[in-house]
Amino acid sequence: MDLYIIRRHGIWSNEDELAATNEKSLQVGEEMKDRLRWIRSYAVTEEDGRIGSVCIYEASDREAIREHGRRIGAPSEDIRLARGTAIKRDDPEPVTAM
Repeated sequence: MDLYIIRRHGIWSNEDELAATNEKSLQVGEEMKDRLRWIRSYAVTEEDGRIGSVCIYEASDREAIREHGRRIGAPSEDIRLARGTAIKRDDPEPVTAM
């Protein structure tokens, strides 16, 4: 599997919607575990105040990521193959859990 970066722009209007999508993502991810694995996500505030995300996934291919996105109601075509990883420090404690 390869490592991918997924950018979802302004999908959610509030934290409850984001939390519901995260629950669905775990469920669908388990069903697709032979093709995809969710590594981590960062929720971001968009310029219009909506919530977007930057997600890190391992996947067999882009189509697995697209299918997962469709099934959880958070599609994205902004999918990039990661070229490498440089971890300089551990992530800080989250402000709120996703």
